Amino acid sequence: MARGFGQKIRQKNTENSGFGSNASGRFINKDGLPNVKRRGVNVFNRLSWYHTMLNLSTFRFLSYLVVAYILINLVFAMIYYLIGVEHLTGIDKSDPLNEFIDVFFFSSQTFTTVGYGRIAPVGFTASLVATFEAFLGLLTFAIATGLFYGRFSRPRAYLRFSDIAVIAPFKHSRALMFRLAPFKNNALTDADVIVSTAIEVIENGVPKSNFYSLKTHLSKINTLALNWTVVHEIKEDSPFYGFSEDDFKNTDIEIIVQVRAFDEVFSNTVVQRSSYVSAEIVYGAKFTPMYYPDQHDQTTILDLDKINDYQKTDLPATAGNNE
Repeated sequence: MARGFGQKIRQKNTENSGFGSNASGRFINKDGLPNVKRRGVNVFNRLSWYHTMLNLSTFRFLSYLVVAYILINLVFAMIYYLIGVEHLTGIDKSDPLNEFIDVFFFSSQTFTTVGYGRIAPVGFTASLVATFEAFLGLLTFAIATGLFYGRFSRPRAYLRFSDIAVIAPFKHSRALMFRLAPFKNNALTDADVIVSTAIEVIENGVPKSNFYSLKTHLSKINTLALNWTVVHEIKEDSPFYGFSEDDFKNTDIEIIVQVRAFDEVFSNTVVQRSSYVSAEIVYGAKFTPMYYPDQHDQTTILDLDKINDYQKTDLPATAGNNE
């Protein structure tokens, strides 16, 4: 962590953040998962493979399935080949490459229980391997089907957060702002946001992280259909009161965000988290609009490509500012 900020912060340190004051690095990654590495247990107990597969991107998930399918069939093809192609009927024995190709496709047909019938095992050993492979194929496809259903049916918020937060003018003061927007056609209602911050301070020459709750100008909205700009006004009760541009740059700050909403389709509450560190806070800027009416004034266009768009602006002077 970088240099700590030494001024006395008026707000009381909160103890319900879930993190300790001596934790290091970023607390919440941009994907919303805690930046924590666990030790003391082996990898099979440390990781939930089901949660891992559900949290993978679609491309990586499908890639893992395809690679696993090919590797499994290559292993069984090698086993059949080592047993001897004479124990499989219908093999093209013109050259070793054709033999292996036929063995590989026989393995894929057995694994998927298709069984076209041109190639068949002969003898106890080859039949035993084919029986085990067919059984393994049934189990594998059952697991893959469960994962597909779990990924398809899992309630998600489908929110996109801005990559940056800004320190912008607000009323006659300043405010910390970031924004978020739904990027799919799901219907979210009763959305509320909880914002806190971790600020590194120096106490007795030792850096530590203090956690503070940030009050938002609007903490709940009835319907989350367009973008939502979350505003924390920097007043005397804010931990950022008196912060200058250099303070924001040189102090280790992390804004931790949690959004909860009700998804009407799943009839369930969905949660999504994100965070912003000092390098992702733009001082003296304001977001530009990201939605506008269509050319016929019949509907509203929400342009998600504009979620990070901002323009530089002057900030009003405040009594507690160090500039």
